[in-house]
Amino acid sequence: MRSFKKYFITGLLIWVPLVITLWVLSLAVNTLESVVPTFLSPQALFGRDIPGFRVLLVIVVVLATGILAANFLGRGILQLWENILGRIPLVRSIYNSVKQVSDTLLAPNGQAFRQAVLVQYPRPGSWTIGLLTGTPSGEVASYLPGEHVSVYIPTTPNPTSGFFLMMPRSEVQPLEMSVDAALKYIVSMGVVAPVSNTAGKKKALPPNE
Repeated sequence: MRSFKKYFITGLLIWVPLVITLWVLSLAVNTLESVVPTFLSPQALFGRDIPGFRVLLVIVVVLATGILAANFLGRGILQLWENILGRIPLVRSIYNSVKQVSDTLLAPNGQAFRQAVLVQYPRPGSWTIGLLTGTPSGEVASYLPGEHVSVYIPTTPNPTSGFFLMMPRSEVQPLEMSVDAALKYIVSMGVVAPVSNTAGKKKALPPNE
């Protein structure tokens, strides 16, 4: 019975990551294919289904859009398009919010998550890993005494949801581990621990911008 349990768990450790990976890829492919209109489907164009055609079409359109937006004419068209969307009340609110988040997360030179940090959350004495996103500004900063930093606390095992906290700078301990290593540590619920090369050295937070 003990051998059965051992082998079964070993099999699960092999199959679970593979199945989840395939599920995520399948979900991504189905999502990409769903945005292609019917008149551009392979059935409408060629009379038969071609696996992967709609995904390839989405990739080509996205790439072509990026190339177009990189030149002067494309930027003008993009600005005109954004101005049109900005005149539609409900669409304007949704589009501007999504665009602001996507610009922050996807910009090539952006730093949405700047550094992995250690903070006490949800109560003193209980520690978790967070991701430094910047510093409070504007009206919010005027109400905060002293120096504060903005920290995103991902949830486990789904780091796409979490909590946004503004914490005193003195209560945030920066870590040497990379953001990728921190996310792996969070997703694995602490099982995949990053290798430490700091030998107890403390790292300083970047200066306020």
